[in-house]
Amino acid sequence: MNQSLTLPGAGGRSPSWDRHSRWLRPCSLIFTLAALATGLVAQDAPAHLTLDDAIRLALANNQSIKVDAFSHAAAKADLLAAYGAFDPALSFQRSYSQSYSASYSSTVTGLIVPASTFSQVDNYSLGLVGLMPWGLQYSIGGTSSNQRGSYSPLQNEFLTFGGVQVTQPLLRSFGFSGSQANLGLRVTKANRTISDWQYRQTVIDAITNVAVAYSNLAAADASLRTAQRSWDLAAGLVAENQKRFKVGSMSENDVTSARAKAAFLEQGIIFATQGVRNADNQLRMLLGEKAFSNDGPLLAIDTPPPLDLTLRVAEDLKRSYELRPDFQQARFGVDKSRFNSAYARNQLLPQVDFVGSYGYTGLDQTLAGSRRAMADEDHRAFSAGVNVSIPLTFAQGRGNARAARLRLRHDQQNLELLKESIALSVTQAAGQVETTRKSVEAAKVALDLAQRTADDELKKLRAGASNTFFVLQEQEMLAQAETSYYQALADQRNAVALYDREIGTTLERYHITLADK
Repeated sequence: MNQSLTLPGAGGRSPSWDRHSRWLRPCSLIFTLAALATGLVAQDAPAHLTLDDAIRLALANNQSIKVDAFSHAAAKADLLAAYGAFDPALSFQRSYSQSYSASYSSTVTGLIVPASTFSQVDNYSLGLVGLMPWGLQYSIGGTSSNQRGSYSPLQNEFLTFGGVQVTQPLLRSFGFSGSQANLGLRVTKANRTISDWQYRQTVIDAITNVAVAYSNLAAADASLRTAQRSWDLAAGLVAENQKRFKVGSMSENDVTSARAKAAFLEQGIIFATQGVRNADNQLRMLLGEKAFSNDGPLLAIDTPPPLDLTLRVAEDLKRSYELRPDFQQARFGVDKSRFNSAYARNQLLPQVDFVGSYGYTGLDQTLAGSRRAMADEDHRAFSAGVNVSIPLTFAQGRGNARAARLRLRHDQQNLELLKESIALSVTQAAGQVETTRKSVEAAKVALDLAQRTADDELKKLRAGASNTFFVLQEQEMLAQAETSYYQALADQRNAVALYDREIGTTLERYHITLADK
């Protein structure tokens, strides 16, 4: 059965999972953005809470996930804006100018008389302009100019051009690495990917925290049951001793010792109960609850079974470099520095731009006539040229290039440092998994032996071959062994959860996949 869960947040991402894990109970709840609008996500924990329920509620209510959902949506919007730098634009221009100029002329008689000229110019242009990723600027359209003046009795004269005009950088700002707009796009793409991995890390942390808290609550529950059973055993021993004391087969001191032990164990029940309450509230907080109580009903949870995990540390370490969000964020950070370094090197080059145009012209006393002449393609027009600009010192470019190169080396070295740190943390986490596995095995053997010893000692007491002190001692050792066993189980489950987080397989273990919405 495939299940999906849409997390809250504007334009957020959506963890979805299919349920085949033996831990997880199939469910068919689908949280949508419409449900978010009506407040269906903020819900209390059910009376019986499975690990499935805990993960679902935590993912729906986790504040960090909600915050990262907005960050992810913003990264998507930034990427859209970066692509917009290459969108063509419809450009229209209209201008009018007039000018007067004074001059002097001589007559046939030799007199100098003032003269003046007057001119008017109307300019029109309409075109589709844009930028290509490799730096080419283009304009496809037409221009028309009407120049008239006193030199031509203010007669209209429309000169129209239709075609394409381009400016292509040949050195500086040339190519995919030299274009500033393309640099912005590449960096924004990297930022978008980094936001994906950051979101993934937030979800992994939320799931890991819930798994650990759920396991800790199970261990606290087991400790409370152990404390209660220990008191029951002590209370039963008190009852048996009282009966034997009444018939004269046991001393009053044996009865008093049993009562003292039972009274002491009541204190253990009180502390164990508070331990369950604390673990319960800790889990409730991760589930998104805002109010907590020390006397309300407790969550009823399942006891997770022991995990059977085969460690392949060398293979898992290789996978961790592919799946760990922090490593992937650092890797894309290196890519960003590499893009900036390549752009900075390109900016050290002189500015050499090719400029050119190709099209057709038309000349007529009317705008319509000049446009028809242009459309007839009778008069071809083209131009070509080069614009060159060379800084005298290149100081700014050299400084920027050096700084970008040093940042790239810094990020590359930091990535190697992170790689070493991951190798160490994965190895240590694997060691902790193996240690807890052995601890569970040893604790189980100790529990079985303690149970057998306690039973045998009680039988000996009933047969008159032992005394209350030895029975109480063995029962106490049994309680300690049982507590140690359940704590070892919790430690093992927590070690596996932390190992999954270290190698980045938390989502895989719980069959959760992240998908854009």
